[in-house]
Amino acid sequence: MAAPALVALAHGSRDPRSAATVTALVNEVKAQRPDLRIERAFLELSKPSFDTVVDKLVRAGHEEIVVVPLLLVEAFHAKVDVPELIASATARHPGLKIRATDVLGLEARFLEVLDERLRAALKDARVRELDALVLAAAGTSDPLANQAVARLARVWGTHHKLPVTAAYATSAPPATGEAVRAFRAEGRRHIAVASLFLAPGTLLDRATELALEAGAVAVSDPLGAHPEVARTVLARYAVGAVELVPV
Repeated sequence: MAAPALVALAHGSRDPRSAATVTALVNEVKAQRPDLRIERAFLELSKPSFDTVVDKLVRAGHEEIVVVPLLLVEAFHAKVDVPELIASATARHPGLKIRATDVLGLEARFLEVLDERLRAALKDARVRELDALVLAAAGTSDPLANQAVARLARVWGTHHKLPVTAAYATSAPPATGEAVRAFRAEGRRHIAVASLFLAPGTLLDRATELALEAGAVAVSDPLGAHPEVARTVLARYAVGAVELVPV
């Protein structure tokens, strides 16, 4: 019996760098599991759409699909948009089995990726000393999702024995610039910002701009197509594939 197809479902963006990063991540997933049928899809603003990909898989004979939302927090898109898309697809294709997994989430292992990205940014900026960190995320109107980012920031700060503030590009304070200025008001001068984003885009550009204007010494690239992120996609897929097996 063929393994279920894997659809990596990203949010989508008008910024072409975002879709390019998602494509690179999916290519990394394919490299790790060349035996699987793996497709990328987007909720909005980018192509291909989820419906287009599902229809293509059905035409190719796939009867089971595992959807891995490429989202870092469990908020509106994961709770509402993804279930609605799956309900619509199964209504169009009777007999098709689709299982959505948990989002990528805020895995502790992603802190290693953040460290790698931040070390590269510090090297480029020729910075060797730090006395504070900011963990920049997109932000959401869901307070529980923002609290999850704040918890991850505390874990990160404990690891580095440095004060850390979580900052958000939308929906919740503080913004990255505010977080940097607050540390500078305490007398700290070497403040770096790690980007807890999956891909580049307008929100990250704005967060970066505000941080640098406020005096941050470096801002890292997003998580991107890192092998560790790809391994997390496959870990989510493995759980979803098992859940499709009849009991």
